[in-house]
Amino acid sequence: MTQELREEYREELKAFKEKTKAFYKGEVPVAEYKGFSGYYGSYAQRGASASMLRLRMTAGDLDKDKLKFIADSIEKYKIDKAHFTTCQTVQLHNLSCEAVCSLIEEAIDHDIITRGGGGDFPRNTMCAPLSGVEQGEAFDVMPYAKAAGEYALGLMKGLKLPRKLKVAFSNGVQNKTHATFRDLGFVAKKNGMFEVYCAGGLGVKPKFGVKVVEDIEPKKVLYCLQTMVDVFKEHGNYKQRGASRTRFLQDTMGVEGLQKAFAEKLSENLDKLSLDVEVQPIEITKTGSTEGKEAFLAENKRVIAQKQEGLYAVSYYPIGGTPDVSLFHKLYNTIKDMDAVSVRIAPDEGIYIINLTMEEAKKVLDITKDSATNTFEHSTACIGADVCQVGIGKSQIMLQKCIERVRKEDFPDGALPEIHISGCPSSCAAHQTALIGLRGGKKPSADGPQDAFTLYLNGSDLQGQETMGEEIGAMYTKDIPEFFVKLGKTVVEAGTDYETFYQKNPEKVKEIAKEFI
Repeated sequence: MTQELREEYREELKAFKEKTKAFYKGEVPVAEYKGFSGYYGSYAQRGASASMLRLRMTAGDLDKDKLKFIADSIEKYKIDKAHFTTCQTVQLHNLSCEAVCSLIEEAIDHDIITRGGGGDFPRNTMCAPLSGVEQGEAFDVMPYAKAAGEYALGLMKGLKLPRKLKVAFSNGVQNKTHATFRDLGFVAKKNGMFEVYCAGGLGVKPKFGVKVVEDIEPKKVLYCLQTMVDVFKEHGNYKQRGASRTRFLQDTMGVEGLQKAFAEKLSENLDKLSLDVEVQPIEITKTGSTEGKEAFLAENKRVIAQKQEGLYAVSYYPIGGTPDVSLFHKLYNTIKDMDAVSVRIAPDEGIYIINLTMEEAKKVLDITKDSATNTFEHSTACIGADVCQVGIGKSQIMLQKCIERVRKEDFPDGALPEIHISGCPSSCAAHQTALIGLRGGKKPSADGPQDAFTLYLNGSDLQGQETMGEEIGAMYTKDIPEFFVKLGKTVVEAGTDYETFYQKNPEKVKEIAKEFI
């Protein structure tokens, strides 16, 4: 990050501090403040008595300095809630006016700029969390994701987009970042090139992305980013906010029209701009022992063998992506003297600690014992309506209640799948592309509208197999834990796992669901 960018943002923060102080004095309406503060990566929480701050972690890379800054800030400002988001950022919650105004500036000294964390701007650039260390990947996409993130930060001053723009990179192994259905996505290929998708997204009227480039050199990624910005500005809907995301370009331009416009603008930008990315490959020279490797991996399901011989990654998934805040200090103190060890935030609300030897991995496993213990507990939930101003359903509370109830049954792992819970149609937890998804809302009853979640079944985010889940109907919130208990019992009695059971008995799953709908 350039010093010029740091100082430019520091100067911008004068307006943020002034407006925030006026907001907490009651001089600025909630709606007006929301429209203003999103640019800075901060929003007032529901009730307007506290703030949240979204710390932008480009490509999900949380290095030791950033980790220490978060740990120290939690202690300094007595922060009691943190959350790993589905856009690979860290959110700090329940912040006072003083805390948010101080934190947002102090973060700059640790290469954390919160600009564009909300509002109608390019959001945090996402990257496959194990890029550079994952077995079978096409190539390491992290350097290119970081270059795109830096470029996006520089674009924002004075930029007027119809709405936000999400950019993601996949290393070609999994599609965790949903690169094939973001506003702009890059998927690494074995031939050393990227294929590029655009105009995808979930939310209302979700759509998978349109392939607009078959092969482009990695050093040309910024031309594609600038092209997407140009196309969005030229053809996006500035008048109707509900139809102003890039996915609606598929409706207004048609798929072929969008592909043609993108190709023409990309050709023009390749001719007139100088945006080649020059990166140095990240080489990991650290080595570790492989003695006892197979037994170690079999015993510890949260450990992943890296492509670097003798090195491992440890996954940590706190329930709902919301760890006890003491985790940050424990983790920093554990890894601070470990060579080449870093933290990567995952798009499904967890983290990976990478480049560990076997002995180092054992230490990390020990301090992260509160991680999800099975597939169902690995579920994803947005922050929820008790915190989010626009939320409808209390997603985190819903997930906690489901897990507490299911634990009493002691189902074998796999009896229930990961579920994805979004508190509203914004789809922050990608409920449409989960095996089981839930979306918060209301449902009529004799006593008036009641809290409810709409059920979706059989979605998929796997590249080449992307599928939107089927909307089944709405369940009252109070009934949902018992739905999962009955579903789990049925699967266990069949002597199989949920995925196999659903493939053989999709109508039986719907039948169980309809008892609660």
